[in-house]
Amino acid sequence: MLRQKVLQVHTQLCAAYGAPFPFFRDVDPLTELIGSLLSHRTKNADSSRALAGLRGRFQSWREVMNAPTEEVREAIAAATWPEQKAPRVQGALRYIEAARGELSLDFLESLSPAEAQAWLEKIPGVGPKTSAAVLLFSTLHLPALPVDSHHHRVAQRLELVPANVGPGPAHRLLRALLPDHWDAQTLYDHHEALMFHGQRCCFYKNPACARCPVLELCPFGQTRQGGMLDL
Repeated sequence: MLRQKVLQVHTQLCAAYGAPFPFFRDVDPLTELIGSLLSHRTKNADSSRALAGLRGRFQSWREVMNAPTEEVREAIAAATWPEQKAPRVQGALRYIEAARGELSLDFLESLSPAEAQAWLEKIPGVGPKTSAAVLLFSTLHLPALPVDSHHHRVAQRLELVPANVGPGPAHRLLRALLPDHWDAQTLYDHHEALMFHGQRCCFYKNPACARCPVLELCPFGQTRQGGMLDL
């Protein structure tokens, strides 16, 4: 029943927001990893500026890895908490260099998505959202499902995952609801449709339930429309 519901949500939200969606950038997996680490709790425009700051100041990821941490912090100043992210980025690069003998994640293409995510999540600071983003958003285009805060909120309100399950554990539960045979484009469409819905309709405060395209599937929205106070 829950799998049938998530497929209905997928179909209706993809239609509402205009899927299929073009991939929003086309970068190698190592660049995507660094970009994802910079994006934590940061607006997309600011994380893009931080990534551009790194690439403009340093000639290679090896230079970033070996630079004084203060210089890296200055280069990513547009990101939230650059003082935390600078050593995290350098630590990730050092981990990859030590584990692989080179600064590249292209080898992940030879692994299954589950194996690739497990490898990435051994890197300090990398969780399921970042590992899935590296596989799906980069030029690897491997089928994985990132779950951001908007996606997670929509899934909770639709009761696709329990209210007490955080974004990290929700990755496994939400991916298990979707068909195993879905390719990267279909998973990307699913993620983007739920994310767009969270950004454009299912707001954190005062969601626009009256115009929700999946209201008939949403217990949260039906309760609010029945007269509950805004949460």
